[in-house]
Amino acid sequence: MTLKRLGLFFLTLVAIFFSGTSLFNSWQEPQFQNRLELYQTNIVLQASQWQPPDGKDSNLEVAKEAIVGEKPLETAIKQYQQARKSAQINLEKAEKQLARLSSESAATPATPKSQSEIPPVSNVSASLQEKQLQQTLNQLQKSIAEIDLQLGILQIQQGKNDTALKTWNQLQQNSEVNPQLRETAATLIGLWSNPPRLFPNAEQLIQDNLEGWFRYTALTKLYQLQQRQEALVNIKAEAQETAVDALWKLAIIGTIPALGAFIGIGLLIFLIGQRIVKGKTALLEQNADVGWTTPWDGETILQVFVVGFFFMGQLLIPLVLSLLPIPRPVLNVRIQAFYVFLSYILVASGALLVLYLSIKRFFPLPSDWFRFRWQSNWFLWGFGGYCAALPIVVVVSLINQQLWQGQGGSNPLLQLALESQDSVALGLFFVTAAIAAPIFEEFLFRGFLLPSLTRYLSVWGAIIVSSLLFAVAHLSLSEVLPLFSLGVVLGVVYTRSRNLLAPMLLHSLWNSGTLISLFILGSSSQ
Repeated sequence: MTLKRLGLFFLTLVAIFFSGTSLFNSWQEPQFQNRLELYQTNIVLQASQWQPPDGKDSNLEVAKEAIVGEKPLETAIKQYQQARKSAQINLEKAEKQLARLSSESAATPATPKSQSEIPPVSNVSASLQEKQLQQTLNQLQKSIAEIDLQLGILQIQQGKNDTALKTWNQLQQNSEVNPQLRETAATLIGLWSNPPRLFPNAEQLIQDNLEGWFRYTALTKLYQLQQRQEALVNIKAEAQETAVDALWKLAIIGTIPALGAFIGIGLLIFLIGQRIVKGKTALLEQNADVGWTTPWDGETILQVFVVGFFFMGQLLIPLVLSLLPIPRPVLNVRIQAFYVFLSYILVASGALLVLYLSIKRFFPLPSDWFRFRWQSNWFLWGFGGYCAALPIVVVVSLINQQLWQGQGGSNPLLQLALESQDSVALGLFFVTAAIAAPIFEEFLFRGFLLPSLTRYLSVWGAIIVSSLLFAVAHLSLSEVLPLFSLGVVLGVVYTRSRNLLAPMLLHSLWNSGTLISLFILGSSSQ
């Protein structure tokens, strides 16, 4: 075995260990889906306040019910209870991990060591891990307290006053909770007690610690008790304006994907029916059994992904970024967005450089490699693939949620995009996810990996394996099944169209739709 092969073998083992560890660790992290559902629940509650301007209009009421659902309040309570349960489980896990780390640190003998024997990276990692866990604990405690404030208001609206007062009382007596949140709980208890009690700073506490529908509901109760008619009229008018805005946003978020999914279902039925009737001459069978002439072997494939994708992306680039005089992306959302964008561009550039150097000696490549043809039907393949992917991935995601029950981790970029309301930051997130990611990932996974695997596997086998690696590469356990199903559709689109523009368009439409929905939901929470 040559030195190069030995090094590649070692790096492969490290890559497998690192990826496996990252996937296992993500199993204990909460899914982003739970937080996303609360944002969507809040905008549904806002939309449910809307009333037709000219009295009762049955058509408008039907349209409203179609958008917000028949029982938005009951649905909201279930989702908030589920979110609280998930947050409590994660809090208990974080507490156990922190206690274990503390006990391990205390049990470590304080024997002096020579400077060469001290592993500074592991020491720093241990202390950093404790700090991060403590931050996670604080965030979870705050999240649970905020959920309890909102859950109590939902219970009040259901007529469960005693349950709501009990929820707020427990929050008020919890000394670990932020004092302002405890004061807000006391304010809400006063508003809905019998007889009610009003605090001098009640309005400010409600304004500072409640959002959207919850804020309007609490302020309406406060103004009613204070008999402030003008303020009551103003808050109701503001609630109606917000409700109209929320209805439009829900319509955009729901209608466009629903229309795409409807087209996708029709397209899938047509393609499957055509395959049954026409057999090998059907559209789905176009190029289905035609592989690529691959001039390199498995060692080159391994080299590109282990050295280019893993080593450059997970070790070298993060090390380089840590040495650059860039502030850590903690407080400023623009710095976060720029850091994400820069990291991705460097990772993509490093991987593509390794790819180029690995296959350079095989130039010129056969004409069907890395093909970009503008004068073809790539747009129809890309858009049709996007529509077909919608119902497939939605069904897989629903099954996936039942399997993981709110655990399994998520892409951190999604939460940043949801909570960011800075136009520059949103623009950088969009360029990263909707332009850079589709170009790089499709070039690597569909342009290089999938055709390379046809040297050893059938076209369908290459689609399956490349899709699995595509899903695992995102290092989030809960996203493996949905991303795998999306990867299969991307693979089918590319193998049939033989044009990289088609899967790039599909990938860009998918990421764009996700980001636009997050931007809209995030703006509704402000």
